[in-house]
Amino acid sequence: MITDLTYLTNMSGGNTGIVKEMIAIFTEQVLEYIDEMQRYLADKDYMAMGRLAHKAKSSVAIMGMTELAADLKTLELIAKEGIETEKYPDLVERFVNQCKLAIDELKEKDSQLPK
Repeated sequence: MITDLTYLTNMSGGNTGIVKEMIAIFTEQVLEYIDEMQRYLADKDYMAMGRLAHKAKSSVAIMGMTELAADLKTLELIAKEGIETEKYPDLVERFVNQCKLAIDELKEKDSQLPK
């Protein structure tokens, strides 16, 4: 399992409507983040990539993706400084792959939640 909805479920007081809404928001946002992250990497716009990593970090954390949140924190810090640029492609690839898997997983979880 890539995602863990425990925090989200607790935060929402078990309200499945809120959980479903947050899954929808996450899916929409993260697809945009994937495109932007890949574009910033290609353009070597590291400052923008660092800012986006900061934004994406909270989104993945809410979905219980703690390891990816930690990776994004690393990317945020090094990209804003423009250091260790050799790590960026792997961190971005991990972000993209993990988010795509999470979207599929969350769609399945969403379909199992009561309406």
